[in-house]
Amino acid sequence: MSAAPRRAPTSPARRAAAAAVGALAGALLGPGLRADPAFAQAAPAATAASVTAAPGSSAPITVLDDRGRRVTLEGPARRIVSLLPSLTETVCALDACGRLVGVDRSSNWPASIAALPRLGGLEDTQIERIVALRPDLVLAASSSRAIERLESLGIRVLALEPKGFEDTRRVLRAVAQALGRPGDGDALWARIDARIATAAARVPASARGLRTYFEVSETPHAASEGSFVGETLARLGLRNVVPASLGPFPQLNPEFVVRAAPELVIGSARAIAAMAARPGWAALPALRERRACALEPERYEPIVRPGPRLGEAAEILADCLVALEARRP
Repeated sequence: MSAAPRRAPTSPARRAAAAAVGALAGALLGPGLRADPAFAQAAPAATAASVTAAPGSSAPITVLDDRGRRVTLEGPARRIVSLLPSLTETVCALDACGRLVGVDRSSNWPASIAALPRLGGLEDTQIERIVALRPDLVLAASSSRAIERLESLGIRVLALEPKGFEDTRRVLRAVAQALGRPGDGDALWARIDARIATAAARVPASARGLRTYFEVSETPHAASEGSFVGETLARLGLRNVVPASLGPFPQLNPEFVVRAAPELVIGSARAIAAMAARPGWAALPALRERRACALEPERYEPIVRPGPRLGEAAEILADCLVALEARRP
């Protein structure tokens, strides 16, 4: 059996499994995580958005989005629809939750957005309901199929899709500028970066350099060195066994993981519980030595969303590594 990434499944059972992976991707990352070749491509680079108005003024604001398009608002966005969980979280992290009038079905943080209208997902965005909400700005992933239709109806859309640390910083800056708060995005990123640095300083010396496997779905899909998850692991001093050359979130042949012999495994509690039953996986050093971060949904989710909770994600992982060290004989 080759250890290279497998091709897309072809049997009905495997197609069903692939569909389940897609559903997981939508729930956790929005459209960012997919088991297709296109996902290996990074989001297009964009320069920082430009602002032509001072904070609090009603002069026009122009923002350059991930498509390279300049989106001009009449003033700071006041009625916002967000169609990507990480963008919803960004608006709220910038203290503007009150400006949201609707979100996608997967947005679930913070708790204050629970009562907002749910406007579908990547494949079934509810265009008519969005129009009825009269937003002055829609935030959407650059890969969203709803963008063209919304813009044809005269709705301004800012296409932003963070896929890495630098993307996240850029998106924070762009959203802050659309809110009429230039500078707030960089300030928020500085706080996130400081939390990551503090978490990294807590990682026990015995954990630094551990060969690590981070499972995103049980197919299995993993987070590689080239993903934002991989960037978090690197900041904590961990060595990812999945190289960036395979793409950010590749589907792996299970034998690849057996041969990689990770010393630490990280994933959802359900996935970790099932790993030892997979052929050959019980021999993984991480499972033999009980060195695993089995995360419940509320602790797993911040790690797999490239947004303002990256600092919290680093802290969750550092907490696990400290706990594992404390259990060592």
